[in-house]
Amino acid sequence: MYLVTADEMREMDNRTIDELGIPGLLLMENAGRGATDFFLEIFGKMHPMRVAVIAGRGNNGGDGFVMARYLSEKAIPITVFLLARKRDVKGDAATNLAFLDRLSIPVVEMPDAAAFTTQQSRLRHHNVYIDAILGTGLRSDVKGFFRDVISFMNETGTPIFCVDMPSGLNSDTGQPCGICIQGQASATFGYPKIAHVTHPGVNLTGTLKVVDIGIPSMIAKKVAPHQRLLRPAIARRGIVLRNPDAHKGATGHLLVVAGAAGKTGAAVMTTRAALRTGAGLVTLGAPAPLNPILETQLLEAMTLPVPENGQGIMDTLALHTVVDALNGKQCLAVGPGLGTAPGTKNLVCQLVSRTNVPMVIDADGLNCLADDLDRLKERHAPVVLTPHPGEMARLMKISTQEIQQDRIACARHLATTCGIHVVLKGAGTVIAHPDGMAYVNTTGNAGMASGGMGDVLTGMIAALITQGAPADAAARTGVYLHGAAADTVAKISGPFGYLAGDVIDAIPGQINTLVTARGASFPG
Repeated sequence: MYLVTADEMREMDNRTIDELGIPGLLLMENAGRGATDFFLEIFGKMHPMRVAVIAGRGNNGGDGFVMARYLSEKAIPITVFLLARKRDVKGDAATNLAFLDRLSIPVVEMPDAAAFTTQQSRLRHHNVYIDAILGTGLRSDVKGFFRDVISFMNETGTPIFCVDMPSGLNSDTGQPCGICIQGQASATFGYPKIAHVTHPGVNLTGTLKVVDIGIPSMIAKKVAPHQRLLRPAIARRGIVLRNPDAHKGATGHLLVVAGAAGKTGAAVMTTRAALRTGAGLVTLGAPAPLNPILETQLLEAMTLPVPENGQGIMDTLALHTVVDALNGKQCLAVGPGLGTAPGTKNLVCQLVSRTNVPMVIDADGLNCLADDLDRLKERHAPVVLTPHPGEMARLMKISTQEIQQDRIACARHLATTCGIHVVLKGAGTVIAHPDGMAYVNTTGNAGMASGGMGDVLTGMIAALITQGAPADAAARTGVYLHGAAADTVAKISGPFGYLAGDVIDAIPGQINTLVTARGASFPG
């Protein structure tokens, strides 16, 4: 499903009107009617119901006027509080405002702070608010008495239904513009906006319904939004089905370079996750002194003792051993528990320029690259980076807060400038590709905020590549399956307290669920 910016949605509206001749008034009618249907799904059993539509003078207000008309027809007491003078409302919104006057639906002009102050007691007599104030397109902070109105609406504790977008929310980033409506439910039109699925916007949106307002799919394809929701149909593309006569040599061989003294767990989890995701063979290359420990932990994998610096840390002494070991491998996963000693940084950078198979780089591998991102231009095969926000901040030389303020833009920038695939982890993980397309994941939960989860994801993505999936598809599928496996564990174990190892064990079941959901199965 497309995930759109405010500009992309506006272009869809305009093309529908200009190229197909579908009137804007009809689109507004469809929006208001669909929003009313959803409003009644949420609040229809409330009794008594006294509804206040708080409306701006633009098209968002116009959608609210249509809702007021439909609700009035159902004999629901409703009052419109207009944050402007009636004469200031133009276009299709003005047409729908005029309908309210003809139907004797009360409209209270509230164009300034003084008028708002006098109407506060009247507003308090309503037990549901419809927010039709600002909608999409907001970029700067909410100011003036609009800010006071939004603050008042939130502070009353009255449930709020949002038209298209909670007022005050930047639809392209999911960040509040100084202040924002806290919605209980929202009806958006045409396609979901970025803010509806990214944090904190997803929490401010409440329950979301996408209303079809009549924009043809051909128009959406012409606009070609650069974001999509990661849904099962897309996630399936990273799973390579097997022939009945498949054997371990035909399902790929992955090399994992990970681990250091005190960090063997990360290496083990990456390796186990790769095996559970279906890699036929996995070899773990780790510092030689750690090999006896790792061999007892990994019964199904092979281990490769790698030269180290005498302190249980790999450095450039390991380079030739690792490069030689890549012979016959389909993918290289680097970084979990590796450490960031100067020699280790040099090792990672040289591997980027000397590896001829796709690489998945995570954790310490990312920190080793942070001061030499230009090295990625020397790659000979696709590269997938899987940073969490802190690692992403180090890669981009900005603060973690700046990363979180616009996750899609940051992931896209790094992916397009370096020509790589970027998996920016966190709630609503973003997967960005060199062509600028970005996906927002829809699986996962807060229980994943525990050690080792990122190591699991690294192994999963690398295993999918090893089995023959393109790097972009593997990144998307790995992220989706990772979250889905955690969701399954959470349903059984509770919202938190489960371990990364529990998620690893749930991976095969999620692969089966994803594959069979479309009526397909593994051959044989």
